[in-house]
Amino acid sequence: MRKNKVGTIAIQSFALLVALGMGYQVMAQDAKTAYPNMAPVRQFLMDRTAEIALARSAAPDSISRDATILVLGRQGYETAVEGKNGFVCMVGRSWTAAFDWPEFWNPKVRAADCMNPQAARSIMPIVLLRSRMVMDGRSKAEILEAIKAAYENKQLPDLESGAMDYMMSKSSYLTDEGEHDLPHLMWYTALADGKDWGAYAAGSPVMSAPYWFFLSQEPSKMKGLPQILVFLVGVGNWSDGTPAGKHKD
Repeated sequence: MRKNKVGTIAIQSFALLVALGMGYQVMAQDAKTAYPNMAPVRQFLMDRTAEIALARSAAPDSISRDATILVLGRQGYETAVEGKNGFVCMVGRSWTAAFDWPEFWNPKVRAADCMNPQAARSIMPIVLLRSRMVMDGRSKAEILEAIKAAYENKQLPDLESGAMDYMMSKSSYLTDEGEHDLPHLMWYTALADGKDWGAYAAGSPVMSAPYWFFLSQEPSKMKGLPQILVFLVGVGNWSDGTPAGKHKD
């Protein structure tokens, strides 16, 4: 991927879409085979203090300083700091992305997220269920079936209107592709067509893709899962206010 001095959205966004499992093109064959299985659990864990700091860096301090902070333990995510503004910040791992992403088991991924109250109530429970199962050694197929069963049994909530997510940390590692990172905001919707928000229209900064599978040609895999379409818009600054076009520290 060609490096641009100003770090334009057009160039960096492709790497980000790969990182989120939100591409629409077939990935390179080496990416498909680089991470065929889950790495040892220890490779997904972080120093607790460093993880808290990285989680907070997902959003501007005005938001993240009063947010609840989660850290990954050997049984899944646990609360490290109790917040008071309804936001929840964490460091997502590769297996919180789309199930058919080639880097689903990439142990290097460290994606700082800060979800607003609506996303914390309706998206975070999915993340927590996935995480518990991953740390218990379950396969992708088992995790997917557990999510479907949880929805069928009303153990997972419906998506709330207005659910969104800050991902503005300059220290995240989102993918092996390109420059590994991009400051952006995401919205979770029940829409079926990204054109409703002008995604990918000429001159539009909006991108979109399905939440569960970035290639959605297999309806059988989607059976039992709610429709969730994610919209993404890149922003010009990192959470600390520095311009995104400048080289990260």
